[in-house]
Amino acid sequence: MTSIKVAVVGIGNCASSLVQGLAHYREGANDQTGLMHYDMGGYRPSDIEVVAAWDIDRRKVGLDVAEAIFAKPNCTAVFCPTVEATGAVVRMGRVLDGFAEHMADFKDDRTFLLADLAEPTKDEVVAELRRTRADVLMNYLPVGSQEATEFYAECALEAGVAFVNNIPVFIASNPVWAKRFEDAGVPIIGDDIKAQLGATIVHRVLTDLFAKRGVKLDRTYQLNTGGNTDFLNMSNHRRLESKKISKTEAVQSVAAERLDDDNVHIGPSDYVPWQNDNKVCFLRMEGQLFGGVPMNLELRLSVEDSPNSAGVAIDMIRCAKLASDRGLKGPIDAASAYFCKHPRTQMTDDIAQLEVEKFIEAA
Repeated sequence: MTSIKVAVVGIGNCASSLVQGLAHYREGANDQTGLMHYDMGGYRPSDIEVVAAWDIDRRKVGLDVAEAIFAKPNCTAVFCPTVEATGAVVRMGRVLDGFAEHMADFKDDRTFLLADLAEPTKDEVVAELRRTRADVLMNYLPVGSQEATEFYAECALEAGVAFVNNIPVFIASNPVWAKRFEDAGVPIIGDDIKAQLGATIVHRVLTDLFAKRGVKLDRTYQLNTGGNTDFLNMSNHRRLESKKISKTEAVQSVAAERLDDDNVHIGPSDYVPWQNDNKVCFLRMEGQLFGGVPMNLELRLSVEDSPNSAGVAIDMIRCAKLASDRGLKGPIDAASAYFCKHPRTQMTDDIAQLEVEKFIEAA
């Protein structure tokens, strides 16, 4: 098989875990614990290479990706400290709404420091995608970056590069954007990546379990705290609208009956700096068993947020490449439903897993 050339927008904690993971899982380097699929349609993690990258932080722009992933304000776990140079130098990105004003009010090592450099035009980004022959463009912009995400989606469309939308800006699940990708003959997977074992997937599975076991779910909440730039960015609740929709719909879509809005609360609740990239989820579900007898369930989940999504990202990259290899276009529904919170077509996770396995086997 040929390699998979990946371009990355946003060299934050998630990109750091992804690039560390590619080094960690290079051929024969370590056991494959944590990978959902080692071989996917003939592609292995070692077949993935980063060929282009964009960011807006002056501590990252101009560095090789292998060095930039360890620069501040990144604070995720370093599980692979030795990453060979990629040859891809981080370029200045387009700012637009990718930088929230409130981020300027925090300490330098906690927030973004805007580089004082000329921002790229669409033509320049497209030219770089073509020059590097990128197969997949990964979107890791901050939550709430609607305009910036649309800018890079436009670039992917024009360059003919598969787009993986890891954040809750609705592109794959937006009928207008979905049609544009279909018309352009370009595959897209999205929106909003599900972690390997994160708050959303656990909440979804338990909600589906309630439905399958005949337990009436009356009300539920999911409260999340963390100390990375994602939580700092989302401390401005005006940037949270699409995130709350994405996470809430992920749970509502598998419930036996949709809950009234007042009976479901899901979303980030607080920024706790000392947690760094550790995310803590507090989940409560209240319902009724046989005879209307009440019950409740409480759960606390603690995970390192960014590595929790890196294995999923590796699978999404390979699915996007398989889709391109097969000439598929528009939203790849099976992969989107299995790997993302807000796909165009929602499925329960057991059905989504079967569908994505069929997709892989067909490749």
